[in-house]
Amino acid sequence: MSRSPVKQASLGDGLSDKQVSMISIAGIIGAGLFIGSANAIATAGPAVLLSYALTGVLVLLVMRMLGEMAVTQPDSGSFSTYVAKAIGPWAGFTIGWLYWWFWVLLIPVEAIAGADILHAWFPAIPAWAFTTAIIGLLTLTNLFSVKNFGAFEFWFAIIKVVAIIAFIAVGTLAVCGYWPLADVSGVTHLYDRVGFMPNGFGAVITGVLITIFSFFGAEIITIAAVESKNPAQKIRRAINLVVYRIALFYLLSIFLVVALVGWDEPGLRSQGTFQYVLSKLNVPGAELLVDSVVFIAVCSCMNSGLYTASRMLFSLATRGDAPKKFAEISGGGVPRAAVLGSTFAGFAACFANYAFPGQVFNFLISTTGAIALIVYLVIAVSQLRMRLALKKQGSEPAFKMWLFPWLTWLTILSICAVLGYMFYLPQYRYESLMTLLVTLVVLSVGISVNGKRKRSGQAVVTMRAKIE
Repeated sequence: MSRSPVKQASLGDGLSDKQVSMISIAGIIGAGLFIGSANAIATAGPAVLLSYALTGVLVLLVMRMLGEMAVTQPDSGSFSTYVAKAIGPWAGFTIGWLYWWFWVLLIPVEAIAGADILHAWFPAIPAWAFTTAIIGLLTLTNLFSVKNFGAFEFWFAIIKVVAIIAFIAVGTLAVCGYWPLADVSGVTHLYDRVGFMPNGFGAVITGVLITIFSFFGAEIITIAAVESKNPAQKIRRAINLVVYRIALFYLLSIFLVVALVGWDEPGLRSQGTFQYVLSKLNVPGAELLVDSVVFIAVCSCMNSGLYTASRMLFSLATRGDAPKKFAEISGGGVPRAAVLGSTFAGFAACFANYAFPGQVFNFLISTTGAIALIVYLVIAVSQLRMRLALKKQGSEPAFKMWLFPWLTWLTILSICAVLGYMFYLPQYRYESLMTLLVTLVVLSVGISVNGKRKRSGQAVVTMRAKIE
């Protein structure tokens, strides 16, 4: 894949201020919060609040570091571009393709989840037909104008935010003893079943491994903001709001869950976190309400996943790390070839799921197990190197990481510790090894491509020149 960089094409700026704001607010609200949080609760008990808090702090620090780089230089390739500049083109190649791989595999995961919900409502129609329809519809929203993506994501975000706020309102009334449909009150479930930390602190760290993937996607705002006016200002604002989103959407809502129901009740896993709580509170139509919101959430995640994958593929192509065809832009400012290429990969994974159930698709998903942590790690390393390079030049970024370099180093060491813990735990070892395998394969290709460029006499830009 010895390709020279192509001239940077221009993406549109069709995302409005309202759309970018809602994408930044609701970007981390997915099915993992509404349903998947039950696994984290069952693992750590009420101490899952510590798991979410630790994960939230880690994500907050990573986003601040990414924000420092993105405000200085907004780019559709986001961190993969910064990694290429700070560490080397081979690193940008590797992390860009790994990130693309993660999101194109998320497309079928979310589409299949949404199809299962629709199939339960309309059993006469096969699930695969719903999966195809969902992918096809959301591909169309991304194919012609970024405004279409923004409009869909805006309303998806509105629904998710309203649902979370409504749940918090109902849960708060119940905890305070003012909920009229059920005789519940207080927070005794936080400690009445073998204490607050029933499975020890090790379970809290295991909970971090589960919860961290619920937060993955917050970085999308640094990609989406590029297709709006004044991207640096929007990125700065979104990064500053991360802490409030984490506190409101995750910590407060999960606090209400573990306060209202026992952490070890089987219904949490069988029904899903929010549905089980609402059913215990005798909320009419709880199952339909939650299924509807979850359906919106998975469509939102898939919509964002397709958008993100296409922009990352576009960025790779503009740097010569992917076929030049993917760098082409339509009259509406959309990289259509990149959208279609990402959709095709998602369709291929869907076909594998239905043609070989429980085999190929599960293997593919296992290769993404630790990609989120690898992305966070290279973001931290890149910020460290770029900031030190700026310091040598006697300049500083306008938007700074706190307590540099100490918090940056703490973040790097923490991510390495979590990655090491994944390899240590038997239940995560397989997917950790699979992620390592695919990472090594992509890395070897990246090193080979970079080596061919050097041998062919292409210019290698130094760190100083890149930053300047």
